[in-house]
This record gives sequence, C-alpha cells and structure tokens, in this order.
Amino acid sequence: MILKGFEALKSFLEEPRNIVIIGHRNPDGDAIGSALALKHYLDKKGHLATVVMPNEYPYFLHWLPGSETTYKFDRQNSQSKKAIDHSDLIFLLDFNTLHRVGYDMKNTLDAYPNDFAMIDHHQQPDEVTYMYSDTEICSTCQMLYQFIDMNHDLELIDATIATCLYTGIMTDTGSFRFKSTTSKTHRIVADLIDKGAKNDRIHNNVYDANSYNRLLLLGQALSNLQILPSFKTAYITLTCEEKKRFDFQKGDTEGIVNYALSLKGIIFAAIFIEDSEQQIIKISFRSKGDFSVNKFSRNHFEGGGHDNAAGGKSDKSMTETVTKFISLLSEYQTELEQSYEV
Repeated sequence: MILKGFEALKSFLEEPRNIVIIGHRNPDGDAIGSALALKHYLDKKGHLATVVMPNEYPYFLHWLPGSETTYKFDRQNSQSKKAIDHSDLIFLLDFNTLHRVGYDMKNTLDAYPNDFAMIDHHQQPDEVTYMYSDTEICSTCQMLYQFIDMNHDLELIDATIATCLYTGIMTDTGSFRFKSTTSKTHRIVADLIDKGAKNDRIHNNVYDANSYNRLLLLGQALSNLQILPSFKTAYITLTCEEKKRFDFQKGDTEGIVNYALSLKGIIFAAIFIEDSEQQIIKISFRSKGDFSVNKFSRNHFEGGGHDNAAGGKSDKSMTETVTKFISLLSEYQTELEQSYEV
C-alpha cells in the first residue's frame, strides 16, 4: 500500500474547494461509481465537486445518482476545461497513469498547475502529490469507503453514496466472485446495505437491463469463440461490421470475455474488439490462478491492470493481432499449465 500526503490532503480539504474528479477513458462501474460517490461526499463536506469523464460510459450505469451532472470531455469540451481550469485539486480515480484518459484530455491535464490526488488499485501508479494506492484491494470503490473511514466520516455515507459505492464494488468483483473479494469487502458491503444500498435493485439495473440487440451481439461473440486447449486458452473476436449489425452501444461488450473464461479447463481468456473511432483493436484479458495478464499485456499489448484482469491494444489488423497473440502462448506454456488447478 502507498499512502502519501494523506494528512496534508486532509488539511487542504478543511476549507471549501473547487474539485474536479476524473475517471479513466471508457469508464466502468468502479470508475463512475467511485467518482459519483466522491462527488456526493465532497459536496456534503462543503466543497464544489464536478465529475469529468473522458467520454461516455455504458447506458446501464446512467441511472446512478448524480450521473446527469457528469461532463464528458470529448462531447462537452468547453464545460470540462472550464471546470478543470477553475479547480483547486483534481482527484484521479480508478486509473494509475494519465494516458488512461486519452490523448486530448491528457494534454489538458499535463498543463494543469495544481495538485492531483490519486485513489487507485492498479499496479505501477504514476507519482502524484497525494496518493492512496493499494493493489490488494478489489475496487476503487472499496478504497474510497476506506478513505472516508480514514477521515472519520462514515456517518456521512447515506443511501446515495452507498448505492454508488456498492455498484463499483459489485461490478469490479464480478458480483463478489473474484479472488480479490475478501471478508473485509463483505463487511463493507454489509454496511453499505445497512446505509441504504438496495442490492437487488442495483444488480437488476446493471445486469438485467439488456437490449435485444445486445443479446444478439453476445450470440455473435459466442459463435466467434475459439478454444486453444493445449494452452488452456480461449478467445473471442468482434469486428466493426458485426458490432454495426447489432446496433452496438457503449457497454454492450462489457463482461463478454468472462464467458470464454467460464469454460471448463480454461485459465486464460481474451476478447479482441475492432474500434473504428480509435483505429485500434481493443483487448480485454482475464485469467484464473497465478497467470498474470497484467504482465502479459504490459509486455506485449501496451496495456496492464490487475493480475487476473487487464486491458491492452493493438495497432495491427484483427488477423495480425490474433496471430501475434497465439504465437506468444508457447512462451507461457509452463505458466499456463501450472497456473490453476482445474
């Protein structure tokens, strides 16, 4: 764990401040949940907090309280830059390095004259003025709960904040099934329920809000599933044409890679998705046991994340990217064989 400048940050926040809260590009439940929870908490403390996300987030997270006040940097550029320019401090939540916000927004943050405060659980974070980093914690939302606890402010967590925090913890733990889910996680979640988080409604809002086309896209993805049994590996591909055919919306591919990992005998899974906007192949990696997809992605696909969940990218074509991926597996044969008892 890294806890840097906490007392100084605590003192800085004793007076009302203008604060901007930022999550990573293509924000997930943990990023938007932690950002909105922190906004509500800081507002209660007398600050003026504004959430600025690099771009849009999935429609099944739009119901979160405060979502309507969030700026998207790519679409609301002037409002976003104005909020950043007038802020006294920027919180960076759920990402460990500035390039995770995208090129344009990174340029704005590189020129920012004031301090950053990072709360994040990914490996190898950038150095900023105030840091709370812990790779052992399952989600940034759990870290934010503990941050509020360190400030002796748990009584300020109401149903609104609890809902945002519960959402991030639930989504980043795969509904509490991942190895990073600890007994402490469950105790925190129990307290969030006691404080007003409606666990059944939150789960329904996130996981039971599929469109017809999203299910058809899932069917296409599963029909593209390929298995490499000698490497205990499976992968899925999705092209731009396939996405267009099923009226792809942001968030529609969320979680699909886990279907590949759910196969018996598979300990390494990947999904390769064509992204025409960025002109890359976006990649999500998942693993079981000791096989680190964080290291694999950092070494070969300009990405990173956690040991069992990471992202990456490729500037090559879909065919070239998949060919490269398959060619690398022989280097990791022993690790893949010994990673997990299945």
